[in-house]
Amino acid sequence: MKALVYLGPGSMALENRPRPVLAGPTDAIVKMAKTTICGSDLHILKGDVPSCQPGRILGHEGVGVVDAVGPGVMAFKQGDRVLISCISTCGKCAYCRRLMYSHCTSGGWILGNEIDGTQAEWVRIPYADCSLYNIPEGADEEAMVMLSDLLPTAFECGVVNGKVEPGSTVAIIGAGPIGLAALLTAQFYSPAQIISIDLDDNRLEVAKRLGATAVIKNADGKARETVMKMTGNRGVDTVIEAVGLPATFELCQQLVAPGGTIANIGVHGTKVDLHLESLWNRNITITTRLVDTISTPMLINVLLSQKLDPKLLITHRFKFEKIVEAYDAFIHAAETKAIKVLIEA
Repeated sequence: MKALVYLGPGSMALENRPRPVLAGPTDAIVKMAKTTICGSDLHILKGDVPSCQPGRILGHEGVGVVDAVGPGVMAFKQGDRVLISCISTCGKCAYCRRLMYSHCTSGGWILGNEIDGTQAEWVRIPYADCSLYNIPEGADEEAMVMLSDLLPTAFECGVVNGKVEPGSTVAIIGAGPIGLAALLTAQFYSPAQIISIDLDDNRLEVAKRLGATAVIKNADGKARETVMKMTGNRGVDTVIEAVGLPATFELCQQLVAPGGTIANIGVHGTKVDLHLESLWNRNITITTRLVDTISTPMLINVLLSQKLDPKLLITHRFKFEKIVEAYDAFIHAAETKAIKVLIEA
């Protein structure tokens, strides 16, 4: 089969690989129909994720059709159309019993990281009963791909951890895919203000269309000054960090109001500074999280109700044999204006 393989920092290739086989009774083999590229895939390519070793097939998102199941799989059968969760969960360990599926002792974020992933023609899914979801009749497969990782991550790590509430003020630093997904799901709670901050005019224009009440281009470094004017010099109740750079985490600390929350989503590959000399008495909360995907069933229902349209984030579509070109478009998003790229078998 064809598969996109990580060869080491800065290097990848489309290669021929053996088709996966069932390795345990709870495994399923899924023939991929659609997948996408995540910002964390780019962090792997930068060398920021040491758990992912050269030779790994990348990808942890997508939809497909069940090709085979192990004898321990009860919820799925050959021919079922399924959504693949980015998180594999045994459902039995101490962390899974606390609904911290991302820290499953034998699962978590392993697809496209510690085991071969979804950017291939077939993929092996461990713990299939807990790690796959049936695609409801009439659901749009392209929209469903955005529920593998993007929407649950933005919602759980940004909106829920950030304690977004009706009437609150929210700043989202970064208007890439994850920041825009946080913008979409923050609107579940009717905040009074959602301020999107980025350096890219196109992405800020998209943020406006998707519901941001204000956008700030921070090319001049004056985002703090602008936000303070907007909020009566108070700051915002929730700051969602959706980039993963020292400078953006620094900006979060400058924008958060007393009693507010900084919700980190970004994958940080280098250390950041925490300014306790100015924050020690401000009653703030800082949260970190890897998505647990506990919100996936809810998000599927919201999608089916047509109150959420994650397809708005898809800007480019490629056939699987052009996946290297898809990466190139995603990496050079400033030039290509890519938000999410969809890759179809």
